[in-house]
Amino acid sequence: VLFGLAGLTGLVLADVAADAQYHHSYFVVAHFHYALFAGGIMGVMTGVYYWLPKWTGHMFSETLGKWHFWLTVISFNLTFMPQFFLGLAGMPRRIPDYALQFVEFNAISTVGAFILGFSQLIFAYNVWKCVKGGTRAADKVWEGAEGLEWDLSSPPPHHSWEVQPVIK
Repeated sequence: VLFGLAGLTGLVLADVAADAQYHHSYFVVAHFHYALFAGGIMGVMTGVYYWLPKWTGHMFSETLGKWHFWLTVISFNLTFMPQFFLGLAGMPRRIPDYALQFVEFNAISTVGAFILGFSQLIFAYNVWKCVKGGTRAADKVWEGAEGLEWDLSSPPPHHSWEVQPVIK
């Protein structure tokens, strides 16, 4: 959904007449972060949560995972959604200081950024806690997980099979 919003705001930037106004504004900053963070970084975090039990042999805290997810999504929007409005209002990017008319949205964005940073500490702690131990992970951690890797123990041994497995 967040990456989709980046696509929709990209349509605005694709309009030549609008892009002339928005190109050097905070609208581009918000669009850029919706595309990269929501599309790339959150995808990497999803992959870590998916594979972490297989890599470590231990389950992560689902409660901490849920806290991390919701704090990340809410604080990400709290950080970057006001930047769309700042760009629409004409706040330029790449400046060391800004006009007083932009103070409120920048304050909201700053609070969101601090919460977003804190939520990543929850993620790091959850990963660290999982690496250190905890509840043993099953060989097939997730329902519907198919493939050769899920037939191995968690964590997998160095030499997985003595003979080549049969692929169905």
